[in-house]
Amino acid sequence: MSTTSRQLERSSDVVELRRKDQFKPAIIAIELFLFLFVIVLNLPFFWMLSASFKPKAEILSYPPHLFPSRPNFDGYRYVWQLVPLARYFYNSTVVAVSIALGNVLLGALAAYAFAKIRFKGAKTMFFVFLGTMMIPMEVIVIPNYISLNFIGWLDTYRALIVPFAVSGFSIFLLRQFFMQIPRDLDDAAEIDGCGRLRYLFTIIFPISQPALLTVALYAFLASWNSFLWPLIVTNSDRMRVIQIGLKALQDSWMIEWNELTAASTVATVPILVLFFFVQKRFLEGITITGLKG
Repeated sequence: MSTTSRQLERSSDVVELRRKDQFKPAIIAIELFLFLFVIVLNLPFFWMLSASFKPKAEILSYPPHLFPSRPNFDGYRYVWQLVPLARYFYNSTVVAVSIALGNVLLGALAAYAFAKIRFKGAKTMFFVFLGTMMIPMEVIVIPNYISLNFIGWLDTYRALIVPFAVSGFSIFLLRQFFMQIPRDLDDAAEIDGCGRLRYLFTIIFPISQPALLTVALYAFLASWNSFLWPLIVTNSDRMRVIQIGLKALQDSWMIEWNELTAASTVATVPILVLFFFVQKRFLEGITITGLKG
């Protein structure tokens, strides 16, 4: 009997090895395709980085050169002289960080209510919040502008931050994550006399880091790349953000491409650095938050 079982195990191992050998060409082909796709996807960024170090004449030369023949920092040096880029960079950082924190804090409070507190009309209210995700930004620009103009908030940080301090997407994402937390943990905290706010900030927050970082990163990226709203509500260089600064480098008759690509590279670096540090948690949050409705 033992001899027969060993033969069966060996035969199953052989079959498994054959299956793996059959899949090897397919796996290699898929990995090769993904590698080429990544190269194509990152080619514009690499071209922007390369052009920022090229002389003006070389950027528009034909045939184009992938690498600069005489690298220089003229584009980076001139761009800091042409526009107050440091001020734009500071404004973008303040606004993006504030919006990210607002989405995490306010979104978590609303998500906790929808996920853990039973009250009349909870589902209806939640679907109303979801409905706001379907409203295009262009539809609410004019009403928001009129409201902010009425209360005297134009050309201030409040105009850039408050309308986006929380979003339906943040509430939805965090609510999905909070619903996966066992109800037994809620009951145990309640029996121990732990209040709702204390339970949220001392127990739920630490175990919800992937979802919280995902919300923060999404909000930060959306704010950092925002162009239309800051263009409308800001009037002075003191309050303009980095995307408006990039537009200021484009003249009606001529564009200095080495300066524009240098400024674009500077504007892209914070996003890459942020994603590099939180990518693991970010991917965990995307994977986990959609498992339970």
